[in-house]
Amino acid sequence: MNVQNTSTPRRTGHEELVPSRYAVRVGEIDVLIVSDGVLPLPTKMLGHNAEPAARAAWLNDMFLPTEAFDWALNVVVVRSGGQTVLVDAGLGLDPELNLPRAGQLIKRLAAVGIDLAAVTDVVLTHMHMDHVGGLLIDGVKERLRPDLRIHVATAEVEFWKAPDFSHVNMPPGFPDALRAAAKRFTKEYQDHLRLFDEESEVAPGVVVSRTGGHTPGHSIVRVASGGDRLMFAGDAVFAVGFEHPEWYNGFEHDPEEAARVRIRLLKELAATGSSLVATHLPFPSVGHVAVEGDHFRWVPVFWDY
Repeated sequence: MNVQNTSTPRRTGHEELVPSRYAVRVGEIDVLIVSDGVLPLPTKMLGHNAEPAARAAWLNDMFLPTEAFDWALNVVVVRSGGQTVLVDAGLGLDPELNLPRAGQLIKRLAAVGIDLAAVTDVVLTHMHMDHVGGLLIDGVKERLRPDLRIHVATAEVEFWKAPDFSHVNMPPGFPDALRAAAKRFTKEYQDHLRLFDEESEVAPGVVVSRTGGHTPGHSIVRVASGGDRLMFAGDAVFAVGFEHPEWYNGFEHDPEEAARVRIRLLKELAATGSSLVATHLPFPSVGHVAVEGDHFRWVPVFWDY
């Protein structure tokens, strides 16, 4: 897989102090990782079934604060076969939760010269608000194509008709916000949905596959061209999940199945050497997975300037 920078973006009135996009090339397919910002959350969300001392030790080893830290929010744009595919849509705006450092996707797409009207397809790994919210910002739908296709697993749409939150461990306010966002998204974009059961090819070399676990319809996207491989794992993999894949994330609706999915995907990535990108790994989150004893090791790529 070749890694390369994007071209210089258009000026937008001010310069960002840190990069918010990173481009890679998978064979003949262009992939752009875009940061939607960061989401501050309690560190307990990393492994609410773990012993507090073990969780604190991991955070200390990673030089991270023990009470709360910033979760990355990564979105991917894939260009293949004349199609422009947006994988997830970021958080959007939710003033009730006071998350001002997230929801940056739409303006960052504009900064890099991606017109919303050029997006032919959207793939949703799942319907949590930090994956659909960008589509709910006022004025966004009007800028999208009338024939836009939104690919999402049938099981995901069915789940959000009556979602089960009995196994999650979220901060107050999040369950209600998640329900509201999923309900609004389904209502506003019903006519654009292209449902699949287990797997679907969205564009040449771009395949979405349902994994379940995190949510019943949670899906990943595999990109393949010319012998190169990249997996966008959505919320199946978190930073702590390499060393502790058995730890439950607070947003997982079926944490036991999510752990099984995580281990299966990490084994696949280690065996194939495919590149990994995931929503909540530190931006730009491009790297590889290695087996280390009875767990895994995250190997970030060296940035190519």
